[in-house]
Amino acid sequence: MTPEFALTVGQRALELTTTLMLILLLPALAVGLLVSIFQAATSINEQTLSFIPKLLVTMLVLSIGGPMMLRLLIDFFTQIFELIPTIVGG
Repeated sequence: MTPEFALTVGQRALELTTTLMLILLLPALAVGLLVSIFQAATSINEQTLSFIPKLLVTMLVLSIGGPMMLRLLIDFFTQIFELIPTIVGG
């Protein structure tokens, strides 16, 4: 295995990780921002108020986007496993 190959695989793994995390974190960030704006507008200072909406949105996104996220992971690991003979032989 060449250093370039290892770097390429590592880069693809980091890109996949970033993509999967963004799928979950961006909706939670948007909901947290909306709840914070609502709290500022109504002067409600409850710290735990934003937890439940963010949790529900994250669960919703995970249930809707979970199969797609799992497919991305399976495809990546399938490609890695298919490259094992090339890595060992080369």
